[in-house]
Amino acid sequence: MLTLSGKSHGKFCDGVSRRDFMRIGGLAMGGMSLPELLKAEAEAKAGRSFKSVIMIYMCGAPPHQDMYDLKMDAPLEIRGPYKPIKTAVPGIHISEHAPRLAKIMDKLVPIRSMYGSPNGAHDSFICYTGKAPPPNGGGAPTGRLSDPPSFGSVISKLNGQADPAIPAFVGLAPKAGHPPYGSPGHPGYCGNTHSAFRPNGTGVEDLQLNGITLDRLEDRRSLLDGFDNFRRELDSSGLVSSMDAFNQQALNVLTSSKLLTALDLSKETVKTRERYGKGDPKNYGDGAPLNLEHFLLARRLVEAGARVVTLNFGRWDFHDNNYPQLLRHLPLFDQGMSALVEDLHERGLDKDVAVVAWGEFGRTPIVNKDGGRDHWPRVGGALLAGGGLRTGQVIGATDKLGGEPTERPVHFGEVFATLYKHMGIDTVKTTLNDLTGRPQYLTDSWQPMPELI
Repeated sequence: MLTLSGKSHGKFCDGVSRRDFMRIGGLAMGGMSLPELLKAEAEAKAGRSFKSVIMIYMCGAPPHQDMYDLKMDAPLEIRGPYKPIKTAVPGIHISEHAPRLAKIMDKLVPIRSMYGSPNGAHDSFICYTGKAPPPNGGGAPTGRLSDPPSFGSVISKLNGQADPAIPAFVGLAPKAGHPPYGSPGHPGYCGNTHSAFRPNGTGVEDLQLNGITLDRLEDRRSLLDGFDNFRRELDSSGLVSSMDAFNQQALNVLTSSKLLTALDLSKETVKTRERYGKGDPKNYGDGAPLNLEHFLLARRLVEAGARVVTLNFGRWDFHDNNYPQLLRHLPLFDQGMSALVEDLHERGLDKDVAVVAWGEFGRTPIVNKDGGRDHWPRVGGALLAGGGLRTGQVIGATDKLGGEPTERPVHFGEVFATLYKHMGIDTVKTTLNDLTGRPQYLTDSWQPMPELI
């Protein structure tokens, strides 16, 4: 473990050996964390020269018929009790329980005709890759090196870090009772070097700093000076340049205040924190928390330099009591998503940062005997924003029951191709080699959506 003294900083050692260096918390980018109480100086603002994506995984699949695609002419057992409301775009109506999103519909794109899930099995894999899960479950707790990589890992490999102190790919998903719900997206054949940095995931203990007490945390300036001195000595020793990429990335993150600052919500004004809200930080069932602070953290991370941030939100698998459960989930999602989109626009990041929110499939048109909607892989919904996309439009439509796409079916792969284009990657020409050395296309044959670009 890394040991730092207080105000008096002597040299850490006469010469830093690789063995000593590896004591710095294991340096595991796939499961790093940082001291929760450590606060750093505010990062100086600078112009952006990179693009980012925030992916919001709505665990368990939300009921599209009760959110973006209400069917008021259908029988009661299909349409449900909720009413549509007008939005900022004439002709577009969404649920009455998403009034904040309705007010900013000119900045959004609801997709009502998502398809691509091969079956009704819960798996976050398609939401992070655009591809059907491999046999035996691509959303396994640790993933497999033979699997196709997640979007974040691909971007980490192809685009690298925009800032050496900020991981290219950050996953805010905490563990969940159903492991695929807690996945941030796995690296697959991109390799573990391109795993998500998880500030609240596994391996938290590995980066706790030995010898740092609460009293000594009060002198944060001297602590940061200690990091700076340590970094300078490593640079002068030549060790950093000789390290492998995995460890060098970890060192860059560990010895800079930028990531600490990005993760410190106390740097935000009270007004901004109240705008996003807190939600519920405890896991919801075997799913994810309804944690609204993750939306704010995502914005802070992409603003600081992260290229891809993933987060999971709630547990939308409403096999019973669909309507009461939706009344807990949808208003919170409405608050977090609208705050994020508005914040990105106000900060001038709306063209640089794209946002997508979706689940792995849709829900059955007919409400079952327990008042719930079951799995329905034939069609679902999604919500896009930012990225310089053509917003203020609805894409796709379903039949009168909300069970089959009737206009412009949209495959997950098409959305991913659009997001890759936003990141400056040509999916027609770009491939990655799998473990056998065979080149694999990022989105199979899917291409960017012309409606959005």
